[in-house]
Amino acid sequence: MSDIDGAMTALQAELDALRAEVADWRSRYSAGKVRDLNYTNSAHEVAPLYTALDLEGSAGTALETPGNWPYTRGIHPTGYRGRLWTMRQFAGFGSAKETNERYKFLLEHGTTGLSVAFDFPTLMGYDSDHARSEGEVGKCGVAISSLADMETLFEGIPLGDVSTSMTINGPAIILWCFYIAAAERQGVSAEKLRGTVQNDILKEYMAQHAWCFPIEPALRLIVDMFEWGAEHAPQWNTISISGYHIREAGATAAQELAFTLADGFTYVERGIARGLAVDDFAPRLSFFWDVHNDFFEEIAKLRAARRIWARHMRERYQAKDPKSWMMRFHSQTAGVTLTAQQPMNNVVRVAYQALAAALGGTQSLHTNSMDETLALPTEQAVQVALRTQQVLAYETGVPNVSDPLGGSYYVEKLTDDLERQAEVLFAEIDGVGGVVKALELGWLQRRIAESAARQQWEIEQHRRVIVGVNEFVTDESLEIPLLKIDEEAAKEQAAKLQALRASRDNALCTARLDRLRQAARGKENVVPFILDCARCYCTLYEIRAALEDVFGAYREPVFF
Repeated sequence: MSDIDGAMTALQAELDALRAEVADWRSRYSAGKVRDLNYTNSAHEVAPLYTALDLEGSAGTALETPGNWPYTRGIHPTGYRGRLWTMRQFAGFGSAKETNERYKFLLEHGTTGLSVAFDFPTLMGYDSDHARSEGEVGKCGVAISSLADMETLFEGIPLGDVSTSMTINGPAIILWCFYIAAAERQGVSAEKLRGTVQNDILKEYMAQHAWCFPIEPALRLIVDMFEWGAEHAPQWNTISISGYHIREAGATAAQELAFTLADGFTYVERGIARGLAVDDFAPRLSFFWDVHNDFFEEIAKLRAARRIWARHMRERYQAKDPKSWMMRFHSQTAGVTLTAQQPMNNVVRVAYQALAAALGGTQSLHTNSMDETLALPTEQAVQVALRTQQVLAYETGVPNVSDPLGGSYYVEKLTDDLERQAEVLFAEIDGVGGVVKALELGWLQRRIAESAARQQWEIEQHRRVIVGVNEFVTDESLEIPLLKIDEEAAKEQAAKLQALRASRDNALCTARLDRLRQAARGKENVVPFILDCARCYCTLYEIRAALEDVFGAYREPVFF
């Protein structure tokens, strides 16, 4: 008998002994009194014990090291020893001047990257003085209506030295051009800029509903950004494919994983169809994940996401550059888990979610503030949220080891299970006709709605415990300071826009908007034309309206 045969025989004997031991354990477990904890928060069935038997037929990550394909254990060999995750705090409120002051506060207190929250009119492509903006200016984010606002937003902040993430989708191409033009005013070229623009329009049709144009022209604009960015802004992530809002809308972990990756594959296919080489644009695709309450499930989801992306990019899309295989992602703790009742409990929820994000290998992280379910966060609440990351990074020892849960029977099995569930959902989406068709038919929207309804029913039936909401409820009221945004931001914005329109070269603006329309009617890349409009201070809505003249507006189908 060879040494290998002898080792295999010994291993089989050990597994047989383990099977007998597990069978004995099950009989004793079944005889005891146990709580009904058979499912994750996403309704994935879990066993009360995991052993090596659960990984039979799967190598797990036993033969894998961090920084090697398929990157289950992380994309960097050094993990967080080489570089900690970027600590971003999503921020924006009122006017550009007020938010600029908040950014400087965050940078002074240790934030290592900025993350811009825009108000709802900006998210929808409306100027602050548009009739549809009334009552919403500066309320849920910062109001940005032109290059002038973007210049104010980053006044005194050297854009060549910071990484900026912008959460904007429908009018993403316009806000990105405002940012590039603002950097030019500082003497910083696009090739030196680092950051991300969310720009994931497919999940907007699926979950969040902040859109401007119909699906096909919206996808064209995204591919225009891929193409222009690959040549002129090589350090910029021209899309952040976002599972966050899909999960916040009620999706399960497996649905978030599958629907987000399916969106990502769609963008890759559109880039290739344009004639772009996959390795020219895929390295700048990034992702954005929700980190929910089920601790181990969230870690497994992030590990599975890296593995699925790597495999599909190399095998399905024939990417040759390892950077195209590596999934880089930002994470944010789950806003939907924050409660208005007993809001101090949110600090605890956020800390556990942040720990899961770090153990899952995130490249950047936002931790929600305790008061975000009630209002935009105060400086004190933001500081506590940031300190949560800093304690995790510098006091817990978590960054010392790459993928410290690798080899955990439970985590490895859960990672495998989520990957299998995602592949089943990919097949179902393909069976419907792909992501775009599934959106047009409402298939994806219905799947998320069904999951959300199930979760709400479980809470109402007390099958899912929410501490302080449906269990452990108290009568005491806890008052915490809240940030209130008055109407001054709207008045200030209206006055600034009036002055802007009076002082700029309006004939030049008209000419450049007309040239943009011409480019949109043809097949030219529109980024240079939007940049020209931004540079002469055309406003957000003027640029949106010029594109809408050609593309039309999106109207959500009514599903029954």
